[in-house]
Amino acid sequence: LLTLPVGLCYLGSVWPLPGTHRVSPGASEFRTEGDFVIGGLFNIHEDQNPQFYQIPEVLQCTSKPFDVSNYRRFQLMRFSIEEINNSSSLLPGVTLGYNIFDHCSDTQNIPGIFSILSGKDPIDPWATRHGNVTKVTAVVGAYTSSMTRTVAPLFMPSHIPLISYGASSSIFSQKLNYPSFLRTVHPNKDVVDVIVHMLQHFQWQWVAFLHIDNDYGNDGRNVFMKMIQDKDICLAYTKKLDENTNYTTILKQIQIQNIQVIIVFATEQVAENLIESAIEMNVTNKTWIAVDSWSLNKKIPKLSGIRNIGTVIGVAEPDVTIPGFNKFIRALEIENQPGEFCNQFCNCSDLNRSEIVRAENSFNFPVYAAVHAIAHALHNTLQCGDKKCHKNSTSPHMVLSELKRSNFSLLNHTIEFDRNGDPRFGTFNIIFWNSSGEAEVVGVHKFQPSSHFSVNESKIQWHNSTVPSSVCSSECQPGFRKSLVGIHKCCFKCVICPSSTYINSSEDQYTCLSCDETEWSPEASTACNKRVVEFVPFEDAFAVVIMVGTVCLVGLCLLTSVLFALNYNTPVVRSAGGPMCFLILGCLCLSSISVFFYFSIPTVASCLLRFFPFLLFFSVCLACFVVRSFQIVCIFKIAAKYPSLQCWWMKYHGQWLIITLAFVVQATMLIFGYSFSPPAPFSDREWEQSQIILSCGIDFKANTASVILLLVLCCLCFTFSYMGKDLPKNYNEAKSITFCLLLIAMTWVIFVTQFILYQGKYIHTFNALAVVSSLYSFLLWYFLPKCYIIVFQPQRNTTQYFQGLIQSYTKTVSQ
Repeated sequence: LLTLPVGLCYLGSVWPLPGTHRVSPGASEFRTEGDFVIGGLFNIHEDQNPQFYQIPEVLQCTSKPFDVSNYRRFQLMRFSIEEINNSSSLLPGVTLGYNIFDHCSDTQNIPGIFSILSGKDPIDPWATRHGNVTKVTAVVGAYTSSMTRTVAPLFMPSHIPLISYGASSSIFSQKLNYPSFLRTVHPNKDVVDVIVHMLQHFQWQWVAFLHIDNDYGNDGRNVFMKMIQDKDICLAYTKKLDENTNYTTILKQIQIQNIQVIIVFATEQVAENLIESAIEMNVTNKTWIAVDSWSLNKKIPKLSGIRNIGTVIGVAEPDVTIPGFNKFIRALEIENQPGEFCNQFCNCSDLNRSEIVRAENSFNFPVYAAVHAIAHALHNTLQCGDKKCHKNSTSPHMVLSELKRSNFSLLNHTIEFDRNGDPRFGTFNIIFWNSSGEAEVVGVHKFQPSSHFSVNESKIQWHNSTVPSSVCSSECQPGFRKSLVGIHKCCFKCVICPSSTYINSSEDQYTCLSCDETEWSPEASTACNKRVVEFVPFEDAFAVVIMVGTVCLVGLCLLTSVLFALNYNTPVVRSAGGPMCFLILGCLCLSSISVFFYFSIPTVASCLLRFFPFLLFFSVCLACFVVRSFQIVCIFKIAAKYPSLQCWWMKYHGQWLIITLAFVVQATMLIFGYSFSPPAPFSDREWEQSQIILSCGIDFKANTASVILLLVLCCLCFTFSYMGKDLPKNYNEAKSITFCLLLIAMTWVIFVTQFILYQGKYIHTFNALAVVSSLYSFLLWYFLPKCYIIVFQPQRNTTQYFQGLIQSYTKTVSQ
């Protein structure tokens, strides 16, 4: 059985096939007898308005518009059967007949389907069934998804193979509902897959999808929406098209939404109505994507003003030349005689052979392949050899089994079906309607062995001379994330990724990802960079200079100690503090230990030794100078006024009590603070994004008491030393101490200022330099002048000289 949507009227003796042919009196039906019968459903008369009309049965099909393209497919089936019957290798000795029915209406042709199923006799639903009701082995058709969905349930219970050459709806891939359905045309998912590849190739993201309101169009829309879910394509607008559609409203909405690409998933007549409306409304500079149902239409490209609407590209079945078919058409004897041949309502006078040859030839190879697939299945079922077949009978379900296993070559195509009955052969052409109104092939989409899409853009003459753009929002620059605006993923604004973040657009275009702690990035980054680990090594030039200076400090302290020891009983040494000088020099040496731990990679031990020795022993130094300043002032200014204070001081060795107390208090506070919050290695990632600066983190709150003690000692020392600024010249240690304290204060003010302004890796070098400078202040400005007197001015290091200075000071004070 072959069903074609062509609105066919019987045109006289046009079948040069063996057997007889006749037209039934009630509808357009065509028969030939044979050993096996193939049914056919063709829309030879096109049902433009599928509503039911009460018209006489004889007028049901012939009163509808005649479709030459479908008539051509109908003749192609007849040609295919004749070719097979004339073949000596395929079905030798077996003659195929056909029963072709003009399926021009879903609502008015069910009786014709029953006629195909029953053969010559009517169906008796109450009779006991014996064997097959019909000689029909398989059916070719129907053309559209809606027609196929109407008739398919009538064939499924008997497992009669139904091979469609045009029904592409996805529902027919559901074998539970359509177990004996196969097709030689690609399903909608394949057509939509080509369209999606096309959209991705040209980077069209903002599209409209207009579809006919039937099984074919609705399924196409659903498949399209599902397929673009995980792709950068947005369905900006979709609308069903039917006989009552207001095309003006649709086209205006497309203009308002600035949609440049329009997919039209519809039949030829609906597409023609849409394009004509676009021309009338002067819709310009759009890109129209045609599906295979109308991409090869001959009429629309010739419409006046078609060039103004923009560029039309589409998907089409390849134009496969069927050898001998045109010769077959030219040999037809068409009788242009009205009356019983045309049922009196089909004007056949305009039909000629050339018109049939020139008719739009889409879906021709699927018809040809369907007939040959049935023939090869029969060939295998009947166990045919080169000269004869070994069986003379079969059943539809046996033919169905062989059809599912089809694997034969036909015009350079390997005919196979997958488990859903869909074809595993064929390709799609990408066509472009050129300025001559011809469908020019500009690309191809292959399905086997793997999906492959290619297009030659140079062949496409775009309406604006370049590939048009269709986007809701322009793509963000690298380093910017998308922030959705509205419901569509294609509509967004671009937000720059801040520093220390990056965006990987291939994985997530909407989120700025944070860099790892060991990485960094500037603003608008697409990747993170490794941070450079920075610290001051021992080999650093500044570190070497500071450590050499520290070693020199220790050496000078030792030399000074030796010099003072050799001249211990001289007035200069006694006035400088006597035994206390050795304690001060020792504390200066011990404080310098901290300097060596400011360099290299920080560890827990190095962080502890970086601060502890200096804070402890420098506090002892300050305590010594506090005591020394107090003693000087006491001798010359306080002793006379408060003699009891001096007695108590001398009796209980007040200077050593103060120094010991300062040492114990500072040591206790340091140990207590470090027990709760010890200094620890710290990676500074804030100062410089591209660097990790290794340093020692210190809890300033835990060390507040220690620092306050240092400040108190400095203040007391400065106060007492300032009080003794007018003492005798050789007892003027107070001036030296005052100057040393000013230098130390200035050193740490500079360091704190530098620390606020700069916290790079060399801040530790500046810290070490501040420590060394503080130690050198006492060594150079307190001890060095005394060493100079001892070595170079021994005359000033005598008891008589000191007594003379004291007497002169006493006279001055008395006056």
